[in-house]
Amino acid sequence: MSIARIVGGVVVLLLALSASAAEVVFEEGIEFANPADQHLKLNLARPREVKAGEKLPAVVCIHGGGFRAGDRKGYNDLCKKLADRGYVAVTIDYRLAPKYQFPAAVHDVKAAVQWVKSNAAKYGIDPERVAALGGSAGGHLALFLGVTGDVRAFDPPDAAPNAPSPGVRCVVSYYGPSDLTKSYGKSVDAAEVLPLFLGGDVEHERARHIHASPLYWVTPRAAPMLLLHGTEDKYVNYEQALWMRDKLNAAEVPVELVTLDGAGHGFKGDDGKKAEAAAIEYLDRQLKSPAAPAAKVAAPAGKSVAR
Repeated sequence: MSIARIVGGVVVLLLALSASAAEVVFEEGIEFANPADQHLKLNLARPREVKAGEKLPAVVCIHGGGFRAGDRKGYNDLCKKLADRGYVAVTIDYRLAPKYQFPAAVHDVKAAVQWVKSNAAKYGIDPERVAALGGSAGGHLALFLGVTGDVRAFDPPDAAPNAPSPGVRCVVSYYGPSDLTKSYGKSVDAAEVLPLFLGGDVEHERARHIHASPLYWVTPRAAPMLLLHGTEDKYVNYEQALWMRDKLNAAEVPVELVTLDGAGHGFKGDDGKKAEAAAIEYLDRQLKSPAAPAAKVAAPAGKSVAR
């Protein structure tokens, strides 16, 4: 291949990326809540051009980091991709352990959903079509949003009396833990991370581990879910996805499990591309129609993706 052809191809690619970026408005550092004077912020991406009267679906992206680290900027690129596909997408802060323990992070992600719905008119959002997406600790928080939408005990303490519901239409969880009581011994860092988040290990704070586990909050009212997990995950064991799938199926909540055979934690390369494609395709199916899902029928056991 000639140098001229290579340079020409690069120019075409850069022009395409520039044209795509021009179609998206990206805003950084919007404050959505201020618990304990922490000034939580989000970054927001949305299409530049929207048809008059059109209401767009929205996605709340929640970063990982073992409940003690991470940054909302990690989902900036995904938010821009989603905006290019006709979504309003936000990536959010939440308070971190050990200074802020469970349920502070839950309160914060619920406050973010309420902010999105409260600002629906300003950003052209359909408040009935808001999804949650997260990875690892963020996947756990996304799962928690999906199973406790109607559990008022987890609403942000400083929410306005007329605040919208923090419930979400559907959930995408990348390797999010579902049962924290069973993480010890199956995760390379659970013994270090979970006591920081829950104030002690499972022997001393078992009730809090149960209380903080999405698996134990599953009811037939839970949101439909997509679970993405690798079979060689050393941080969140693959069994965590199987338990969540089975519990949701038992409650007749639509659930899909995409298994990446041989993949570890934090999908890279082709694994990351396959997982992202599956996530976007799922969001399109769940959110691109303004009509609510029909009957909640248990989904097939899941599908495997070869590496």
